[in-house]
This record gives sequence, C-alpha cells and structure tokens, in this order.
Amino acid sequence: MHIPDGFVSLPVAAVTGVASVAAIGIALGRSQDAFGVRRAPVLGLTTAFIFAAQMINFPVAGGTSGHLLGGTLAAIVLGSPWAGTLCIATVLIIQAVLFADGGITALGANIFNMAVIGVWVGWGLTQTLQRLFGGSRRRLPLAAGIAAGVSVVVAAVACAIELALSGTAPPLLVLPAMTGVHILIGVGEGLITGGVLAYLATVRPDLLPGAQQQFKGWVVPVVSILLISGLLSLVASAWPDGLERVAEDLGFISLAEQVRVTVPTPLADYGIEGLGPVGTSIAGIFGSIVCFGVAFGIAKVVKPNNA
Repeated sequence: MHIPDGFVSLPVAAVTGVASVAAIGIALGRSQDAFGVRRAPVLGLTTAFIFAAQMINFPVAGGTSGHLLGGTLAAIVLGSPWAGTLCIATVLIIQAVLFADGGITALGANIFNMAVIGVWVGWGLTQTLQRLFGGSRRRLPLAAGIAAGVSVVVAAVACAIELALSGTAPPLLVLPAMTGVHILIGVGEGLITGGVLAYLATVRPDLLPGAQQQFKGWVVPVVSILLISGLLSLVASAWPDGLERVAEDLGFISLAEQVRVTVPTPLADYGIEGLGPVGTSIAGIFGSIVCFGVAFGIAKVVKPNNA
C-alpha cells in the first residue's frame, strides 16, 4: 500500500504530510512511558522485524500479492499505539529514502495511512475485542489477528479516498477495488500478526509488555530478522501488490513514472545493480540494521518521564 509519487495531488500530500508530522511529534512525547532504556531493544527489534517482514510479498487471489503492514503487531508488542506509530513511521521513512519504496511526496500520506490509521484502528479494535473475550492473554493473538486484518482494510479505504480526492481515480471505482483486494491481504495480515504474538507469548514473553521479565537475549530475534531479510526475501512473490494491481486495472499506473521524486540511492527497489539475489539480501540486511539503529536510538533518547 506504499503510494508512489504521482498518485496523490499536492493538496492531499500537504494535508496528510502536516497530519503525519503532528502525529509523530505527539507520539514522541506520549511514548515516554511506553519505552526507554529498558525497552529500547524491543523497539529496535520490532522495527527491524517489520521492515524485514514487509520485504516478503505473499500471493493472494487474481495474481496479486500483499505484505505485512505491521501496525497492530507493533502497537501490541510495544504496549502503546504511540510507540507503534513511531515504529511504522521509522520503517516507512527509511523505505522511501534508502530504497525508493513509496514516494517522497507521498510519504505523509503513507505515514498517515499505515502508521496512524493502521496502528490506531488495530490497537483500538484489539482492546475492544479483548474486553469482549474476557481479557485473557491467551486470546490476545486472536483479538489482535482480527484487528490487524480490519486495520489493513481501513487503511486501504483511506488510501482510496486520497486517490479519489486527488482526481487519480473515480471514487466509485477505486473504493471497491481497494477494499476488495485488501480484504484478502488483511487475512494474511491477521494470520501473521496472530501467529507472531502466539509465538512470543509462549517462547519470548520478555518481548511483550506488562510481564516485566528481564530481556533474555539477542541471538534468536537477531538471527530471525537476518534470515527473513537476507534469505526469505528472495522468495517473495513477484506479483503486483494491492495498490499496484488496482492502479493497473484502473489505468493510472503510469502516473508513478511521470512524477517520480527520488533520493539518489544504490539500494533502489531493494537491490544492488549487477548483484542479483545477493544484492537483495545485502539490501534487506542493511535495511534491517538501519531500522534497528534508528529505532534503538529513538528509544534511548526518549526516556520515560520517571527516568
């Protein structure tokens, strides 16, 4: 759902950009109690994991692929939607600047859709479902999985509205098209989110908030992230993602090439020219390291109020 340059108008880009900057600013202040020196490794690992997982497109019906957005997962693992917003925004900024994934002019819209709407819808619905389910931690993966799937659809609807307001596509066409394909992608999002949380609750509860366990170590999460970004990324589906498929079907895909604002980078499209699959692995591992470093640094700087 990464909107490229050319898909949204300047007014829409400006409004969503201002809203995203405001959301990040508030999140930096409100996240003080969600993490600090003790939770810095968790924020770094979560951000690196979501970057790595987003490299793996999984196939859905009709020759279309999708990938994890991760907003709900980030908010639950970090114990705060504000921290989740910072996590996803960090991933999106690094993707746009270092890998030309998502337009520079559309960065505000992408952050607003995925790091604000996606995170907050997923978090709010998870809390509601948990209350309906009796508040059991055993049912958290189910509640979060359902919420994650819904959050993808809501973020897709927001993206469709932005495209319609920009005059890129008629609302009566783009809204049902984006909603339909992202319902299928949301199923994958829900399964991944629920599965990861079930694993963490059983094997690594120290990575979840609330239990206050001592952080158990780096080896398993770090190796897992490097395997995902360096190896599993090589078997990602080559089919177009949900937004790209809709753009092809509705005839506005060419706008992405007519207006493209890029920061010079040798890692565009998650590769290095002339290196083939090796370049993809290097790009994935490098991106994961950068995401971890930036997020870890944020968590070290934004200390809890009682620190």
